[in-house]
Amino acid sequence: MMSKVFWQALLLYPAAIGATLAISPVVMAADELKIAETSIPVLAAEQKLKIAQTSEKAQAPAANTTVDDLSQINNYSNEGKGDNNSIAQVTSVSQLSDVQPTDWAFQALQSLVERYGCIAGYPDGTYRGNRATTRYEFAAGLNACLDRVNELIATATADAVRREDLATLQRLQEEFATELATLRGRVDSVEAVTAELEANQFSTTTKLLGEVVGAVTDAFGDTAGDENNTVLQARARLEFQSSFSGTDILHTRLAAGNAITFATGGTFEGQQTFNLAPSTNNSVFLDWAAYEFSVSKVRVYLAAVGGLWADFVPTVNPYFEGFTGGNGALSTFAEHNSIYNVGGGAGGGINIPFGERGVLGATSISLGYFADNGNVPGTTGGLVNGDLGFINGDFSALGQINFNLGDRLGIAATYVRGYHNAGDGIFDIGSSASRAIGAPIVGTSEANDPSSLLNGATKLSTDSYGLSAALRLSDRISISGWVTKTDVELIDVGSADVWSYALGVAFPDLGKEGSVLGLIAGVEPTLRDLDAAGADNFDNEYGYHIEGFYKYQLTDNISVTPGVIWLTSPGQSEDSNDIVIGTLRTTFTF
Repeated sequence: MMSKVFWQALLLYPAAIGATLAISPVVMAADELKIAETSIPVLAAEQKLKIAQTSEKAQAPAANTTVDDLSQINNYSNEGKGDNNSIAQVTSVSQLSDVQPTDWAFQALQSLVERYGCIAGYPDGTYRGNRATTRYEFAAGLNACLDRVNELIATATADAVRREDLATLQRLQEEFATELATLRGRVDSVEAVTAELEANQFSTTTKLLGEVVGAVTDAFGDTAGDENNTVLQARARLEFQSSFSGTDILHTRLAAGNAITFATGGTFEGQQTFNLAPSTNNSVFLDWAAYEFSVSKVRVYLAAVGGLWADFVPTVNPYFEGFTGGNGALSTFAEHNSIYNVGGGAGGGINIPFGERGVLGATSISLGYFADNGNVPGTTGGLVNGDLGFINGDFSALGQINFNLGDRLGIAATYVRGYHNAGDGIFDIGSSASRAIGAPIVGTSEANDPSSLLNGATKLSTDSYGLSAALRLSDRISISGWVTKTDVELIDVGSADVWSYALGVAFPDLGKEGSVLGLIAGVEPTLRDLDAAGADNFDNEYGYHIEGFYKYQLTDNISVTPGVIWLTSPGQSEDSNDIVIGTLRTTFTF
């Protein structure tokens, strides 16, 4: 059960409010028509006021905004709902004398509307001359015709306006001068209230996205031992996406879960995506806080908590990469190239597109920097003799060029430079401090920290080189894969090499649109060479990761994914027996 803190956080989260009001001011030439100095803005016929209620956290209207003003807004937006033929411009707020279809004024305005197309709100261009209108409705229509005639005069087409029509307009203006003046006051009031609401609203648009994952899973094999049992685990995420300009997104995500990883011979192999919860006891955490926006065509990404390379860097592994951890492959290894798991946390980067036309489609360059423990100012949090902070602590810096040849072939060449404090894993998505995962998410223990084979842990610096590719053979078959080498420097101790590679095939829309069958095999990050004193007796056996899953899209919001993960020689030891993990994952999105 989610804690009360979770729901309190939701209740306190600011809701979006908005109001839209469209007006078109009338400017009349005084030498052509003797119109009053103050012209009347006209509300477009097809538009209505949409004033939303403010949330608990929204600021109250300014002191000069009265309750009567707000009441007027509600009255304007609600009036006429019982009449399907009502004119959707500005309606009266009190009982006034109607303008009958038999009146000279009504017939005169109807003739002007049909001749000059003053009111564009009606498909047939007529004034709906079979019903009476209030004097305010009539004034709004009159103002629209004044505006149209003024437009013709301003564009040097005054000869299109008949002299008798000018005289009629002048007479109508004199007849309805009071209503036009009152209308101006009402519109000014609406403008003031709308401006106040817009100035104090939190966000133009805020969306709530949710994902709940439940999985029945078990591990089998002698290496797994007796401590593994069949379990039912869950993870829940609620994300608020707020936009302030329409092209930017503020991500704020709360997450909780209870998933505990299986014992797989002391390694991190076979870890599943729903294991990436910030806790194992359903405590609620701020799991991700990031802001992305565009500068010209360049996409900028900034993360305060939980940033990942996959958030803005193309990973070139379609159908396996689910991005949320609930709709792609079962394991963290099968999601994408392991190079994207080197580092994460606080920081950001940019994605620069180019070559959008011709053969190179959606080609881009990506650059970024993350700090694992960028929030830690001193030697706290259990880090002893560690380098901390945004600049001096664990970090990763990425550069990638991504080529797309048409819409069939994509290739990405990636480089990541990293620094890791003693005891921190290399492939840990920045979990040493910025996340509560607290361990690497992919690869063997030896690959994540080669110094664990020596007398004591030491600081590491890494240079990782990755190549990823995806080929779409047809709309129903996609092949993807990668290879990555990581050069590890055990600072003042020695060096090591870590390798990882995989090849997968996906069959999208198999059985039902949105469903996908995925098969992938490869090697999770594995230590292949260690050049350091006292490192002669390590086992560099390759262990293979073989995975198959079928995501069946039950409905638009529910998917069910059965699958199997087979690990050979876990812990890169030939003496270790194989481990088989079986999972039935159900994902709910809303």
